[in-house]
Amino acid sequence: MLTLFHHPMFATCRFIRLCFAEYGEELALIEEKPWLRRKEFLSLNPAASLPVLLAEGDVPIVGAGVIAEYIDETRGVLKRDKRLFAEDPMERAEIRRLCDWYLDKMESEVTRHLVRERVLKPLMPSSQGGGSPDSAAIRAARSNVRQHVKYTNWLAGTRDWLGGGRITYADMAAAAALSVLDYLGEVNWSDFPAAKDWYSRVKSRPSFRPLLADRVRGLSPVSTYGDLDF
Repeated sequence: MLTLFHHPMFATCRFIRLCFAEYGEELALIEEKPWLRRKEFLSLNPAASLPVLLAEGDVPIVGAGVIAEYIDETRGVLKRDKRLFAEDPMERAEIRRLCDWYLDKMESEVTRHLVRERVLKPLMPSSQGGGSPDSAAIRAARSNVRQHVKYTNWLAGTRDWLGGGRITYADMAAAAALSVLDYLGEVNWSDFPAAKDWYSRVKSRPSFRPLLADRVRGLSPVSTYGDLDF
């Protein structure tokens, strides 16, 4: 069994968990607090970033994008019509663009800040950046949420799945990012019916069940987080 060093509220880690689960493969999960900079973890990834996958032979593979390519090359190409990537290079380019949108752009504008301020800082010692949440940072992140969900609503309203005609890495990336905001109650789904319908379909998949069971100390999810008919 492969091992994933992750944090349950990091969208990049959720993305990798969803991808493996879609292919029916279980992972051994080790929850990592990267701010602690454990020596054992730094020996795997000196940058102390997540996710990190211990692949065959305990070789570390670092970063969501790199791990996703590894999954496709070692699992996806064997899945034919269930592959989460595309055969066509232009379709692959669109899937990669959307993965970047949700795991890089949305991460830098929204998710990272809300997770840091609402989830991590209350748990971190002051010597490592912990303390009271920064209300200005939360307001700035919240001001960007609507635009990202609005774009998801447009994608979901014009395509069968976000990346095209079938479920792909694009849906996994978007679901990973939006599920973090969903946990925190930061999305008003009633304003975005197409996005809500798409998210409900993804949320109902077996691969999503472990994410619905995730909990972080001191912060319970909103009451609708585990509800498939939210």
